[in-house]
Amino acid sequence: MSPIKINLFDYKLHITVMICVIIAELIGTSTITIGSIHVVLLPLLYSISLAVLCYLIKPIKWISKNQSHTASVLMIILIGPLIAKLAISSGQNIELILKAGPLLILEELGDLGAIIFGLPVALLLGFKRETIGMTSSICREPQMAVLINKYGFESVELKGFMVVYLIGTVFGTIILSILTTVIASVIPLHPLSYAMACGIGSASMNVAGVSSLVALYPGMADNLYAFSAIANLISIVLSIYVYMLISLPLTERIYNFLEKRRKKIEFHKKKSISKKK
Repeated sequence: MSPIKINLFDYKLHITVMICVIIAELIGTSTITIGSIHVVLLPLLYSISLAVLCYLIKPIKWISKNQSHTASVLMIILIGPLIAKLAISSGQNIELILKAGPLLILEELGDLGAIIFGLPVALLLGFKRETIGMTSSICREPQMAVLINKYGFESVELKGFMVVYLIGTVFGTIILSILTTVIASVIPLHPLSYAMACGIGSASMNVAGVSSLVALYPGMADNLYAFSAIANLISIVLSIYVYMLISLPLTERIYNFLEKRRKKIEFHKKKSISKKK
């Protein structure tokens, strides 16, 4: 297996990405209306889809694993100005943010939904301790550090985490972008609450979600960006503490409880089968 080479000045990669972006921008923003549901398809979705196709289509040989790793490094660099823009929006609307009070902090507890609903489903699908890594968080970098520190690089918990991490990296922005507009159309909550919900602790997913909201509510663009940015910042800062003190211990306890129940049920089933024989 050849080592991964990262070349930040790979002109073929940059030209390919630029072509994907130009095509996506030419397509523009489109809205699909199904009854009262409005699904906003942003150029971001088209550019990601085109880039994935470039990676998968075999005739395009100059886009390979090396370019994929290079793109990951470049994304970290290029997303900096975007985060700075969101930070400026937050500063401009600081009074409005302060009026929101503790709600911006309480939204961090939304991660518990993955534990309560996702963990039982994962166990039903046959996963074991991988579920602890898969369902205890949104599986981004801060949580990865905690898992590595607690379980180690070779642990099954980290392997489960990495599965969700990779899926989130590839499909997270697409899913969140579409899901945001669908839910905002169906459930009549204030747009700022959805902006806060977009701040899940991932810059790319945050941008995808709030951009869809801005397409629905263009008159509230500044406020939406501000609330999503500060919520995302709070998520990044607080998520590691919430994860260490609440989410991860809770996931382990629920897993141990459900696993014991499962083993008891299996034991009684085997016992009843042996009696019949």
